[in-house]
Amino acid sequence: MVTRTEQETRARLEEHGQGHLLAFWGDLDEAERAALLGQVETIDFALMNRLTEEWIHNEPPAERFTHIAPVPAIPQADPARPDVREALTAGEEALRAGRVGLLLVAGGQGTRLGFDGPKGAYPIGPISQKSLFEFHAEKIRNLQRRYGCTLPWYIMVSEANEAATRAFFQEHGFFGLGEENVTFFKQRMVPCVDESGKFMLEAPSRLAMNPNGHGGAIPAVVENGIAEDARNRGIDTLSYFQVDNWAVKVADPVYIGYHVQHNAEMSSKVHQKNAPREAVGVHCICDGEYRTIEYSELDIYPQLLETDAQGHLRYFAGNPAIHILAVGFIERMYANYDTFPWHRAHKKIPYLDGSGKRVKPEQPNGYKFETFIFDALRFVNHGPVALVIGRAGEYTPIKQFDGSNSVQAAWTAMGRYWADWLEAVGRAVPRDAEGNPAIAIEISPEFALTREEFLEKAPSMELPAEGDVAIGPNGESLA
Repeated sequence: MVTRTEQETRARLEEHGQGHLLAFWGDLDEAERAALLGQVETIDFALMNRLTEEWIHNEPPAERFTHIAPVPAIPQADPARPDVREALTAGEEALRAGRVGLLLVAGGQGTRLGFDGPKGAYPIGPISQKSLFEFHAEKIRNLQRRYGCTLPWYIMVSEANEAATRAFFQEHGFFGLGEENVTFFKQRMVPCVDESGKFMLEAPSRLAMNPNGHGGAIPAVVENGIAEDARNRGIDTLSYFQVDNWAVKVADPVYIGYHVQHNAEMSSKVHQKNAPREAVGVHCICDGEYRTIEYSELDIYPQLLETDAQGHLRYFAGNPAIHILAVGFIERMYANYDTFPWHRAHKKIPYLDGSGKRVKPEQPNGYKFETFIFDALRFVNHGPVALVIGRAGEYTPIKQFDGSNSVQAAWTAMGRYWADWLEAVGRAVPRDAEGNPAIAIEISPEFALTREEFLEKAPSMELPAEGDVAIGPNGESLA
């Protein structure tokens, strides 16, 4: 990174109309001055000038499409179908050949869960208290054992949680995966701007900044050497998922199989939306181009809320944020990243006023800019594959502690999922009036990733006759 002097930085800021960022320079010590200069050095002024010009000074009209059609999707996998069996074989071959790596987005904090630390460190295990990171690691260990491969784990963190995430993995011995196979990398940060397009200070020596969104994985993978590392390992396919989906299949062989069979550059899983206004994006074809329309934009496209005569959503394909990306596609996107779409969010952003007083606004007062990984789908030349999934055992987004998309909802969903496994081997599971298990259930994915694997291994176990059930990685009881 270039190191500029105070005078050079001041001139640069003045040139772009942001000289106010040094308003409190005289009050800063040497360390604070160095930190502020370093932060300014990371700013892409050409990008920020373009975003403020396009989104604030001349707000663009909403996109309008002449024709929107439901996305063509492969039906939910049924092992009896020949195409599913063929996809499974292709995916397993790719895994055994070492062609697959894992790309995890884990830049969030656990604040909305009432947890002080990275979201991935949240103790999601209802009995064991194992973290989200550990559950995902157990899935990886299971797959590596099954397919005799190494699945390098590339984890995108943020400035806010990088140090804590690294320390957490060190403390847990990288969950037995080997430090050399777990790589952390940071996404870019971009300045927050006020309603006139000026950058904001959150402290005298620090700008208000936000991560550039999960679409920031594209430049981050290239700029941090992840693409190069993957290629050096013989990896051409990255399985992308988000840390707060407890149930996600981190490297689903059927899904990978469809992707490689179609020589796709990018693929996505989709799920049946449970309500017209469910807070997920919608996959669809807009004027012949694959798009994902965010739920916040549904009122612009009212046809996306339509149901047929049977009450089924015509545009059913919700976005669970589970993708596969070819390494070469990421590199191509990076080379043309100046054409990648950005999104603007009007937010309440704490800031310093002209006198240096910290203000915590009660109403939105500024904008954050971010990119979304699903926007890459519009640039795909080969594919994309859209595979329909059920939610059970695949999708448990965790955004808060209770309510919808919560820790408690995830516990209930996974409890129901695992209860079916237990009942299939003759273990009675008491249920409440809604059919939810009245006990806590937890089954390590290292012991069994699938119902079939559990049924195969369960006869050698001694399950408790009553009470909570928790099965560890080696089939041991944790309850």
